[in-house]
Amino acid sequence: MLRGRLTGRSLAIGLIGSLLLSPLAPWPVRAAERLEVVIDGITLPITVDELQGLAGAGAGKRSELTTWLRLLDQDSRSGLIRLLNAPVLTRRSLGQQLLRSWAARPLIDALGDLIQVDSAKGTERISSERILSTMEKLLTEAPQVSTLDLLEALPAERLRVNLDALLLAAGRWKTQVERQQRLTSHLSRQPAEVLDPLASGVERSRPGPRRIRLSVPHRVEDLELQSWSAPRSDRRRPRILVMPGLGGDPDHFQWLARGLASAGWSVVLMEHPGSDSAAVQALLEGREPLAGAEALRQRMQDLQAVLLAQRRGTLDVPGDRVVLIGHSLGAFTALMATGRAPQPGLPQRCRQALDELPLTNLSLLLQCELAKEGALEARISVPELAAVVGLNSFGSLIWPPGLSRPASIPVLLMGGTLDLITPPLAEQLGMLASFGQHPFSRAVIVEGGSHFSAIRVEGQSSSGDGDDLFRLGEELVGVNPLAVQELLRRELIAFLEQLEGAAQATASHHYQEGSVRWHRFNSRDAAVLESALQ
Repeated sequence: MLRGRLTGRSLAIGLIGSLLLSPLAPWPVRAAERLEVVIDGITLPITVDELQGLAGAGAGKRSELTTWLRLLDQDSRSGLIRLLNAPVLTRRSLGQQLLRSWAARPLIDALGDLIQVDSAKGTERISSERILSTMEKLLTEAPQVSTLDLLEALPAERLRVNLDALLLAAGRWKTQVERQQRLTSHLSRQPAEVLDPLASGVERSRPGPRRIRLSVPHRVEDLELQSWSAPRSDRRRPRILVMPGLGGDPDHFQWLARGLASAGWSVVLMEHPGSDSAAVQALLEGREPLAGAEALRQRMQDLQAVLLAQRRGTLDVPGDRVVLIGHSLGAFTALMATGRAPQPGLPQRCRQALDELPLTNLSLLLQCELAKEGALEARISVPELAAVVGLNSFGSLIWPPGLSRPASIPVLLMGGTLDLITPPLAEQLGMLASFGQHPFSRAVIVEGGSHFSAIRVEGQSSSGDGDDLFRLGEELVGVNPLAVQELLRRELIAFLEQLEGAAQATASHHYQEGSVRWHRFNSRDAAVLESALQ
């Protein structure tokens, strides 16, 4: 039966296409006139008209392909037709929000296993530039592009579409999805302690931040920081540095800085020019490229410069020790600051991950990009480091569970079940096994939380669903982001307060407030759950 495999792959192709939006080559002069479909080891030559007829009505003129398809049952024929008509790209796509500069390359290269062209050297992979430019052109002419649209427009006299390879990739993707579904199902069955309603808005009465310009040797322009002071300075408490993710700005985390300052911690929000929202906008408009490896190197230099300024007293922020908090790539930067080297075997792990088309864990693409470009060598030493907090953190290929010796520094890793960029099963629960030796270390997983739940922008100030940076639907933003942000703040403060006392080791627990449920796991329980759901 083809139905299940083709239907799953239709969704996978839609996700692949949503990441691909880049005018890298001129529009082709001539599109494909003939196709060859390879399925079950048999090559069937057809015309584009025949394929159109098949996709349009499921019958078309009698040909080798339609004759073969009549041997299939109705469900299998329907699955193939859905595949041909599946949207590959839409104008309102996730690809317009993510950084296709690093995400597109391995995904589009995988299409070379599915679509090949004739050349003087014989049959070879179609180039990424051809596919990308073709889809970009098609998108200017229609609100969405289907698989059939792409096949019709690709610049080659003859194309070969390998459905055997397509179905193999579909099976791998289905396995990824099933693992995430098992986690969601498991969490939903846990009995939860019902808490009082999550308060919000109390911290908004505090004044805004003090803006500081810091001259740094690796940048032409000064680095702009936001400093939030606690009502009463207490140098016994560590200072906090917050680093936004790729495409993020300090303003997106003012809600967090304001809440932590109200609770008694001094906070500095960092900016990272070159990988902030302005850089993303330049990328989307085709004005500037953006490389993940270079972004990480710059961020490590930014962090090192700010830490040095604090040590020297040129940046006056109370606190002899420091807690690093980061979102996404900011969280990865914070984990890098622990000084841990990548575990041996990273190239092999990357090859396996890319072969499996990691559509439910897009961070694997960036991890392999960072490894390939040598950016993981940019580690620094932070002797005053008191703890690391990662919002939607990642690093499972760099520091895989079972190969990494757990770190002794306290670590808090937080994520959500709707996150397809840094999914919690691998990137928070799994990572806790690599970084969670300290008895206070923990992971917090929010049901319905997404990769963007921690981001707040102007206008997100009511108790309703609020706004979000990327203006996406709930399936990507997640459930009520304001409530999620409040519970993240609550869990973070509980973690920081535990660091100050002689509290007991973290115990796993499950909570609910209204419709929002979240789960706290210690290292042992996280490892057991991650292993059970493999």
